Amino acid sequence: MNQNYDYDLFVIGAGSGGVRAARFAANYGARVAVAESRYYGGTCVNVGCVPKKLLVYGAHFSEDFETAAAYGWNLGEPRFDWARLIDNKNREIARLNGIYRKLLTGAGVSLFDGHARLCDPHTVEVNGQRHRAANILIATGGWPHKPEVPGAEHAITSNEAFFLNALPRRIVVVGGGYIAVEFASIFHGLGADTTLMYRGDLFLRGFDDSLRTHLREEFERKQLKTHFGTDIAAIDKQADGSLRATLKDGSALETDCVFYATGRRPLLTDLGVENTGVRLDERGYIDVDAHYRTAEPSIFAIGDIIGRVQLTPVALAEGMAVARTLYQPELARPVAYELIPTAVFSLPNIGTVGLSEQQALEAGHRLNIFESRFKPMKLAFADNAERTLMKLVVDADSDRVLGCHMVGPDAGETIQGLAVALKAGATKRMVDDTVGIHPSSAEEFVTMREVTRKVAPEA
Repeated sequence: MNQNYDYDLFVIGAGSGGVRAARFAANYGARVAVAESRYYGGTCVNVGCVPKKLLVYGAHFSEDFETAAAYGWNLGEPRFDWARLIDNKNREIARLNGIYRKLLTGAGVSLFDGHARLCDPHTVEVNGQRHRAANILIATGGWPHKPEVPGAEHAITSNEAFFLNALPRRIVVVGGGYIAVEFASIFHGLGADTTLMYRGDLFLRGFDDSLRTHLREEFERKQLKTHFGTDIAAIDKQADGSLRATLKDGSALETDCVFYATGRRPLLTDLGVENTGVRLDERGYIDVDAHYRTAEPSIFAIGDIIGRVQLTPVALAEGMAVARTLYQPELARPVAYELIPTAVFSLPNIGTVGLSEQQALEAGHRLNIFESRFKPMKLAFADNAERTLMKLVVDADSDRVLGCHMVGPDAGETIQGLAVALKAGATKRMVDDTVGIHPSSAEEFVTMREVTRKVAPEA
């Protein structure tokens, strides 16, 4: 370790990736510091996947109460208390903040609460104090993007959604990504009159088309309103505090809240990258090589700030990779960005790993497609028409399973295990030879025998 510096590694940002890199670098013997200006745990723990999943659980109870009645439970008239949900969420997030702090201090990491700014390739300034480091890791993440339309100041983003004083009676969610469909599900499930608006023809671009279509059908069945092929032109606040959203087609919507889920930008504000040789790519993210080193040799970057796969487990893997590259090179290995499983916690859930049917065709594969749609056993007694979708995308020549997709209860839990099988190179025959767990929805993946259709790339 170089004694000419105060630290061997200075990490800017205490989100999932930054904390992982700092902890393991310290465990490998490095002198490590972390600066954080907002909250420990980053977006995921504070205004992202963790509180969102808690709200998804809360929203799902509206359907669970209906199902419970079919199983003999007499519950009376359920009433929802938004303030209680948010208070409990806040307590849980505060607990997790404390855990993240303890993880760092327990590893011997020095903590600085304040905004960090790069002064040169080896110097970071926090709260007016400068610190010299042999290496610097940027892990500042992203920030919600809000379109520049007249009246956009009246709208909220995911940052504010977790702290609303009351559940809006009417809400318009704008966007077509996973954040948009998840929050539309949350607000609809909690009882708000919800409209999901997207400028494209169908949400979740990049996901398998069967999943996208199935989820749209489920939203329609639940009477969650969707508007595709349109966007907001202006937002006006009315005298009674409500909002009027004028659409680009000339129509208008009256609502109490407009929620923009229209993407995220890299958080580079006052970071001082101009004082270094760090370069940005054409999209505005920090440009890094295969080892997450920027154009400035002493500075690394990971997570949402580099704009690769913007998922918490990916940031964790990247943080681990940097720690190993710097301080345990014999353990270093590149992060594999193929076959990363992911879930969308809409209601119903989506789980997916591997190639979509469209991606597999574009890659030149001839395909056997296996699909199954069925009513989950849990809903057998209930007056609930929700159906589960399961789909396997299989290479017709090698029999290898290229993609596995699901819409239905606990889809993420089911797909996680199948991701291991795809990572190991599972063939359809291996799946067929696997004994199912009965009765379960998951067993459907190992009992789909008949090819739904055969497709091939266009000549």
